[in-house]
Amino acid sequence: MTTRTIVITGGAGILGQAVARMAVATGYQVALIDRAPIADDDSLVGHRRLGRVDLTDSQSAGNAFADIASEFDGIDVLMNIAGGFIWETLDGGAVESWQRMFAINVQTAVTASQVAMPWLCKSPAGRIVNVGAAGAVKSDAGMGAYAASKAGVARLTESLSRELLGKVTVNAVLPSVLDTPTNRADMPDADPTDWVAPDDLASVMLFLASEQARAVTGALVPVTGRV
Repeated sequence: MTTRTIVITGGAGILGQAVARMAVATGYQVALIDRAPIADDDSLVGHRRLGRVDLTDSQSAGNAFADIASEFDGIDVLMNIAGGFIWETLDGGAVESWQRMFAINVQTAVTASQVAMPWLCKSPAGRIVNVGAAGAVKSDAGMGAYAASKAGVARLTESLSRELLGKVTVNAVLPSVLDTPTNRADMPDADPTDWVAPDDLASVMLFLASEQARAVTGALVPVTGRV
């Protein structure tokens, strides 16, 4: 394929790194963005790593995306992976937790999508792929703040897919539990083979970014393993 540029938010995390490695192997030019520093990786030599970017702030995000677009002559794909999780019941919990989940999971995707939009709309194959959650469809105790924010990502996906219809496809994946060291530590009695491997989720996301998925937009794709 013609070399295309993919921007991955949450690039310091497990899923962001998995998507980046797979994207490089597929032939993309890759730019990773995160609020945290992004570790060096030999597989990403020649690609961009931009740490300490506040994706809730339009100016910080805008500067980062403009820098990427200038170096790579545009942006074709945006992977909105930046996000976070909290388990907290409402009884005894903090209202601020709901605000924090909204900022981390929804506002980052909104800001990144808005600042990237001019370049995505110029691309012959503009793509946005968001990370929602299966828990936003059916939540559980202690999942309220997280599930509500991820439901916001789903509604953003649907709305933006209509706004950009014919210009940019906008889809989301809805994973269950991702197999990460943190989740293994938090749930030591669970069987991680039932969970979703980061590489498996990355494969679905890159399919949605591909030319083969050009007719797919507004989709919320469950990726739930055996959960």
